[in-house]
Amino acid sequence: MLFLMMPMEVQVSFAGGPVRDTFDVVIVGGGASGTAAAITAARLGAVTALIEEGPWLGGMLTAGGVSAFDGNHKIAGGIFREFRDSLYRWYGGPAAVETGWVSNTLFEPKTGYRIFRNMADQEGKLKVFNGVHVGNVDFSEGMWHVAMFTGDVHAILHAPVLIDATELGDIAALMGVEASIGMESRTSSGEHFAPETANDIVQDLTWVAILKTYPEGSEHMLPKPPGYNPEIFRCCCDTRDPSTSGTPLIDCKKMMEYGRLPNGRYMINWPNCGNDIYLNVIGMTPSGRKKALEQAKVKTLQFVYYIQHELGFSHLGLADDEFPTADNLPIIPYHRESCRIIGKSRLKVHHILKPYDQKEAYYRTGIAVGDYPIDHHHKENPATPKIDFINIKAPSYNIPLGSLIPEKNIPLIVAEKSISVSNIVNGTTRLQPVVLGIGQAAGTTAALASLKGIPPAKVPIRDVQQELLNQHACIMPYIDVPVQDVNFAAIQRIGATGLLRGQGIPYKWANQTWFYPDSVCRKIDLQDGWNAFYGDLLPKSETMNDGITAEWAAKLVQTQKKEFSLQDCLGFLTNRFKNEPWNGSSILTRRQVAILLDDILHPFSRPVDYNGHFIQP
Repeated sequence: MLFLMMPMEVQVSFAGGPVRDTFDVVIVGGGASGTAAAITAARLGAVTALIEEGPWLGGMLTAGGVSAFDGNHKIAGGIFREFRDSLYRWYGGPAAVETGWVSNTLFEPKTGYRIFRNMADQEGKLKVFNGVHVGNVDFSEGMWHVAMFTGDVHAILHAPVLIDATELGDIAALMGVEASIGMESRTSSGEHFAPETANDIVQDLTWVAILKTYPEGSEHMLPKPPGYNPEIFRCCCDTRDPSTSGTPLIDCKKMMEYGRLPNGRYMINWPNCGNDIYLNVIGMTPSGRKKALEQAKVKTLQFVYYIQHELGFSHLGLADDEFPTADNLPIIPYHRESCRIIGKSRLKVHHILKPYDQKEAYYRTGIAVGDYPIDHHHKENPATPKIDFINIKAPSYNIPLGSLIPEKNIPLIVAEKSISVSNIVNGTTRLQPVVLGIGQAAGTTAALASLKGIPPAKVPIRDVQQELLNQHACIMPYIDVPVQDVNFAAIQRIGATGLLRGQGIPYKWANQTWFYPDSVCRKIDLQDGWNAFYGDLLPKSETMNDGITAEWAAKLVQTQKKEFSLQDCLGFLTNRFKNEPWNGSSILTRRQVAILLDDILHPFSRPVDYNGHFIQP
């Protein structure tokens, strides 16, 4: 938490010129989520301030050194895709960043920072304050008042909307937002995978290291760190897939290749007898955190020493030109878990496993997508209950907007890893592409709230989703309808109404959901979604497994739009799909039915609440 109280407001200037007093949106935390939120809000016309205590933007992706994307490779959209495309251009294409086996995209942290910084600098309505700390935060008379300082220079920023994008949810904690830390009990979460008894255990964290090759005779070998014990690293070369069991696969070279970056660098972020460490610093003061986190730095230096002296990689040392730090380590640690607010929605594992079978239809309210497995790091804390997280077989998923909005009516938006999800679900929502998507949704919601003059909780969910689609971001995780598909937005909207539903498939380290856009659309495909949406039975048909014909589709639309005729339907199909002559018996694909329903009936215009239930007109 943050406890420093600030003096009365004074007129001051920070580096770069005078500080503007009032903004439309203020964001605290320039990590992955905060940077995405700030860029998005500014692009939408909101005058935005981004406060980051460190010198870099990008958080875990840059300042934390975790410069390898986990997941979303085939469902890339929005700012995540924009950032990845910039990496492709910088390095020379996708193949140039497929350097390690942990990810399809790896890059140097300093390159990631430069890209984020360039993106931010392009936005005239965005002001970034680096090297600035936040003190007192207050909400009164419809405005947030955020005190910030650097040295003995102080200022107070005012805005109607505030985003907490800190790494550990510090602003939410400061404001007393109800939140949970650690593992919920099986009874309270309703997840049969959860432990019987709640605890405050969080995931292991890591202080990453970036290594590079040095010439022979250079001064790059580490001195022996304090407390060094080589025995704790003896099993580090076991490179078995953690989802499998059997004989250890000892391959030290492969272990090092795990995080090989472009230009011959190596990301050391290794969970098996490596540099993970158990520390729960969430509730500590800043000074308490700093002291505790020194243990993480020492653990990483010990591991690097082991790599150099025991494994024989004596040509590698800490890169001295990667981070602006005296010790050549990243600026911040890699936090995998923070406090998790109690929000308008709370995403639990059963919502991911079977999204269409729950009383909450959260999939209708999605604002960001993910496909990575539920991956928890708990090897460094023997007190952790034994839960086989990696074998919770889940498909790809989306995150409900209500997970970003506190349950109680406080005009705050929460991003990064502090959103309202269960401890188990945090194992997948914490990952970099998802967190970028969360930030983009937070920035969109904040901008709409500020520009409309309403609290974030009052911004219509469909408005946020449509604006995200305008930004080519995914709200449904369809692997077979990428953002470059000409019908992307329409199919995303139809999926988010539930009229046509995707099929989720757990698949190794990149889970999937398929829409099957070019498969024949059967009448039964519409049955559940249609009845839930309109409350009307489908037109009578003897065989629900039959494909939908143009004539039957016309009758379907007629139930809601009486004047719509078969000729109207054929004219629509001819105009939109010119690849064949259309007649009443023509069989339609799921793509064609989705486009027809979206264009003619506009079902996405019907509002939903935070539970995904349709709001009656």
